Amino acid sequence: MEGGINTEGADASAFRECFSLAWKNPYVLRLAFSAGIGGLLFGYDTGVISGALLYIRDEFESVDRETVLQESIVSMAVAGAIIGAVIGGWMNDRFGRRSAILVADFLFFIGAVIMASALNPALLIIGRVFVGLGVGMASMTSPLYISEASPAKIRGALVSTNGFLITGGQFLSYLINLAFTKAPGPWRWMLGVAVIPAVLQFILMLLLPESPRWLFRRGREEEAKAILRKIYPANEVDREIQDLKESVESEIQETGSSEKINIKKLLKTQTVRRGLIAGVGLQVFQQFVGINTVMYYSPTIIQLAGFASNQTALLLSLVTAGLNAFGSVVSIYFIDRTGRKKLLVISLFGVMISLGLLSAVFHETSSHSPLVSQAATSHFANYTCPDYGSARNAASWDCMKCLKASSPDCGFCASPANKMFPGACLISNDTMKDMCHAEDRLWYTRGCPSKYGWLALIGLALYIIFFSPGMGTVPWIVNSEIYPLRFRGVCGGIAATANWISNLIVAQSFLSLTQAIGTSWTFLIFGVISVGALIFVLICVPETKGLPIEEVEKMLEDRALQFKFWKKSSSTSGKNQAV
Repeated sequence: MEGGINTEGADASAFRECFSLAWKNPYVLRLAFSAGIGGLLFGYDTGVISGALLYIRDEFESVDRETVLQESIVSMAVAGAIIGAVIGGWMNDRFGRRSAILVADFLFFIGAVIMASALNPALLIIGRVFVGLGVGMASMTSPLYISEASPAKIRGALVSTNGFLITGGQFLSYLINLAFTKAPGPWRWMLGVAVIPAVLQFILMLLLPESPRWLFRRGREEEAKAILRKIYPANEVDREIQDLKESVESEIQETGSSEKINIKKLLKTQTVRRGLIAGVGLQVFQQFVGINTVMYYSPTIIQLAGFASNQTALLLSLVTAGLNAFGSVVSIYFIDRTGRKKLLVISLFGVMISLGLLSAVFHETSSHSPLVSQAATSHFANYTCPDYGSARNAASWDCMKCLKASSPDCGFCASPANKMFPGACLISNDTMKDMCHAEDRLWYTRGCPSKYGWLALIGLALYIIFFSPGMGTVPWIVNSEIYPLRFRGVCGGIAATANWISNLIVAQSFLSLTQAIGTSWTFLIFGVISVGALIFVLICVPETKGLPIEEVEKMLEDRALQFKFWKKSSSTSGKNQAV
């Protein structure tokens, strides 16, 4: 028993229930996976830029020179997503979940076409904004649609399919990146492929119905009942229809069916306020523990750890993307068995350990980089880095100091005998890169040779393994089920907007932070934030495992937020279990 509700069905593996449902009632899975393509597009368009950026830098010299421009190409999609999430919340309540998904697909299509044909960084950024608008709308609409079209006992598992498709989209983006590394204009193909799933989902959603819960709220009860009869078994559908009808009627009596929803109303409603604290807080911490530094900049991070080749960086990044997708499958299996809160706690403990390891590895990498040899540098006499040539203490220069030279930018040509031996500090350009490679030397411009590089890869892998099943999927699930029906679209939009604003801050600052304070300190900051996230989860996030959506609202009404935990109120101590 949990919260006074019999949850024996929920305690059985929802993962097995999904397979059973595929045989008994494939209609529900059709709804879930069709809407979940929005998650696939979300994942693809956030993941593909990590590899495409390597080749965009090679094609546009201005992008290669300016860190801020690189961050802008990545983060303008996030800025678009913020606007998209706001518009999505309004569209969800005004026009319905299905209509919002169709508009998102159109924006995905337009953005992909603009990016693939961009002639300069400005057009590329405009395309990223269009894609971002679609991502923002899909990020909160797809899980909401799936949640409202799912039986309660497998709702968490089905919403997790959206999380799986997000991470699956990210994994697919890395495969596509690798597939097009030898193609002419590789980044154009990488970014343009997104038109295919956008068109596919648009067609599928035209053939699917609107959310039954939204239809009930709009007074279109017969349409809603017809859909619910396709979703629920015959022995459960009448009860679900009655529960939903009573919920909507009570809302109308309380607020009036035509009353406008505003921020003041949201904050004055105790249930909504408590839900927003938990939902928005989870979305903010999901970003501030650093996940999208890994998803947006994974190949760059791997190069910072000492792997020079673009293809090698992409190949190794595929490992982290695959683990991310695997973690989503694990989440589907455990989300309705273990519970949301427990998964979050386990996830954050692992994230803290992983970030600590990454911080230590990058500290060792930066403090033990190969020295610059005057003899090796003089071998390329006409290409000596000017800052190194004029330095009074040139004998103390190492690879890290060479890469920080900026007038002009310089690169490190490693020793052909051993990459950890002293190498040459030279002007960074394509000619010098080719000359270095011609002598079987490795050429470094974004990170230095390191014997700890594989430890960095292990740290990234551990980070993803722990993050994905918990902090990766649970915040979206909690936000799809914690708000009252009449506020769900608006509150979901607020939470998604908070997620994207946090995402924008992280994406726009990561490379600048690594340049200003170093990669080690940057990951240490994320580690400290993850400690704060763990404390927040223990204090503010209630357990919603197995509860029908209407019962979640009752639970929030009955519980009082205390300093340490969600506690039982005195009037309901006999009925509700504290989380």
